[in-house]
Amino acid sequence: MSRKPFLPTNEQKDVVRHPRSAFISACPGAGKTQVLIERARRELRTNRTGQGLAFLSFTNAAVGELRSRLQFEGVLSNPVFPHYVGTFDAFLWQFFIAPLGIPGHAKAPQLILDMDDRLIAPYDGAQSISLSCFDRDTGKMIPDKSKLEGFDPAANPGRTAKYEASAKECRGRFIARGELGFSDVRALVKGHLANISLSANLSKALAARFCEIVVDEAQDCNPADIDIINWFRSAGIATKVICDPHQSIYGFRGGVSEELFALRDSFEASDRLVMTGNFRSTPNICKAIAAFRAQGEQQPTDQSLGSLASDATKIHILHYGGNSTPATIGRKFKALVEGLGLSLLDCPVLSSTRDAACKAIGQSADAKAQDRTLRLAYAITGFYAAAEVNARKTALEALHSITLELGGAMGEKTYHQHVVAIGAKVEEWRPLMLELCQSLSYDGGRYASADEWLNTARTLLLPYLAVNGVTIAQKLRNNALLGSILTCKPMSGLNARTIHSVKGMEFPAVCVVMTKTTCKDIVDYLLSGQPEGSAEAARKLYVAASRAERLLVIALPKSQGNRLAQHIRKTGAAVTETLLT
Repeated sequence: MSRKPFLPTNEQKDVVRHPRSAFISACPGAGKTQVLIERARRELRTNRTGQGLAFLSFTNAAVGELRSRLQFEGVLSNPVFPHYVGTFDAFLWQFFIAPLGIPGHAKAPQLILDMDDRLIAPYDGAQSISLSCFDRDTGKMIPDKSKLEGFDPAANPGRTAKYEASAKECRGRFIARGELGFSDVRALVKGHLANISLSANLSKALAARFCEIVVDEAQDCNPADIDIINWFRSAGIATKVICDPHQSIYGFRGGVSEELFALRDSFEASDRLVMTGNFRSTPNICKAIAAFRAQGEQQPTDQSLGSLASDATKIHILHYGGNSTPATIGRKFKALVEGLGLSLLDCPVLSSTRDAACKAIGQSADAKAQDRTLRLAYAITGFYAAAEVNARKTALEALHSITLELGGAMGEKTYHQHVVAIGAKVEEWRPLMLELCQSLSYDGGRYASADEWLNTARTLLLPYLAVNGVTIAQKLRNNALLGSILTCKPMSGLNARTIHSVKGMEFPAVCVVMTKTTCKDIVDYLLSGQPEGSAEAARKLYVAASRAERLLVIALPKSQGNRLAQHIRKTGAAVTETLLT
């Protein structure tokens, strides 16, 4: 890593010099990480109080990049105290939860990452619904979420009440054990801040520690987070909110869109700043991504200012037939990437679901079935197909979960609930899971058939089986789909990823795959603003496309391909269309 000279635009200078709280709208590729570094450098050079700076974001990847850049450029040391660089969740835990505990409970709080995945079934034989379908404050079932899981509360009022009572009882039991999910953390913080004397003391403590708090990627907030941000401001701490409202794609976990614009409007006009120069992408990509913003926000387009400002590479629209995403998408994308001399490993295929992206590169899709044998096969193949660390970690956790299930000790607990309860340390179980992955890798001709692989898997997993009369063959049954999963080979060099997993990242080339089930509604929304229910899906398209530096390829059903291509052309972008056969 070598430091390049920072030659700021006028917009960037305004952000670096701004001393007060501010709402900063930054387009993709706006260079905001470097701007944050220069803002920190300026503040530390002029601030004589000894107070620290806090940098908060919403993903470990974003936090890790910012921390490493701040330390590399000598702005912050290691350790960073009195400063703070971490996720919004970690900040809340450190300053609001860990020191104060859970009111009325003696148990030390513990964060359970998958708490909202806990399944609720009020009686034997009842359909299971996840805890995330119930409002944390009121306890009422959330219809939009429960319907996605196949339960309509309006059609089943009697059963709905039983579900709500069961969910309330579960939450109470978890709280008594000190187990908190992310929504529980927000609820506790809300309670602390509603306590006038406690809130005043917290305000004084944080204002004494920090002179400025920067909340990056604020489009990932939920309404409770916005309340906390406003509390920072009321505490007299200069609070910088940096975001691109068009990248708000976490509605499924309570994310915001209109609330973010309301937050912007609560700032004085002089404290609303913008960064519209895109240092990442070509002019054609800058124009194309503008077409994916909501109605009324598609003009003007951001200005391409980086090293690719004179690059004329066209936008490629791939039309495909059929009901499923074909592997011809991957083959065409691979040819385009190689034609530009780019590395395939650096150029992902993206979609809202990994299922669609996997199919586009000829890889078996993710497992959603409950069959344990297939889940085992997906965990093993997923580990070796993963192109990034988090995906490999997820595969190892899936494998570890299967070994715990075989022992019969998890009961109704979620995976993370059980791991916390037994005090399992990553350094203890992860090496064992790596060994299993290595032994069960299907590559290299180690196994003559899927049956031979399954027999070996049963032998290796037998030590994890509980002694209760059930055989390992009953726990790991044969399945007709097993062979197709194990033998499926993705195209060499290509990797499939979800749009959510690459948020905040950038790549030389990106292929965005749109599926038949949602494509028409997304294009309709971009052209007319209707249906409103497709607004977030359109924002996902915007996020995915804006990851591209030089080459943007969009694959979609041929019934919608020309409509989208014409919409993009209205921005002045050069587009080429290809019908896949």
